[in-house]
Amino acid sequence: MAETLDALVAHLDATQGGRTKAVVWAHNSHVGDARATELGQAGELNVGQLVRERAGAEALLVGFSTYTGTVTAASNWGGPAERKRVRPALPGSWEELFHETGVPRFRLDTARLDGRRLERAIGVVYRPETERLSHYFHARIAAQLDLVIHMDETRALEPLERTSEWEEGELPATYPWGV
Repeated sequence: MAETLDALVAHLDATQGGRTKAVVWAHNSHVGDARATELGQAGELNVGQLVRERAGAEALLVGFSTYTGTVTAASNWGGPAERKRVRPALPGSWEELFHETGVPRFRLDTARLDGRRLERAIGVVYRPETERLSHYFHARIAAQLDLVIHMDETRALEPLERTSEWEEGELPATYPWGV
């Protein structure tokens, strides 16, 4: 993806006669600098890291976070989209810290956010039942992202073609007793 972005920018620079600016919309785990996460420490690369290495201070890495709400995601890769309830963020996470401000929506320059905390990653797949293992990683958010846009509660995007799985949503955690 980084090479495709480089080729696109080079093409636009050559044909438009100027310095092209591009916006890449992707998940935080793709656009944040991997070197500031335990994923990067394990040797994984991502677009954010490669763009920051190539563009330096001209790159602006922006991430999104939420404390709770709903999302549209599958339970497994290639599975049908479902409306899923997002569990409240784990104690000690960046999302919990942002929630504790009591401000429902805000933009935050990360430069003053010291330390390393858990960060939640919800993408195409969301598995609430294994959330800690499958959706959290440690991150130094000030080194990973330049800005964070936090929405304390999100609402799932509604697909154009709704499946029965999406309409029904997840089974309650108390299924089949339905408390």
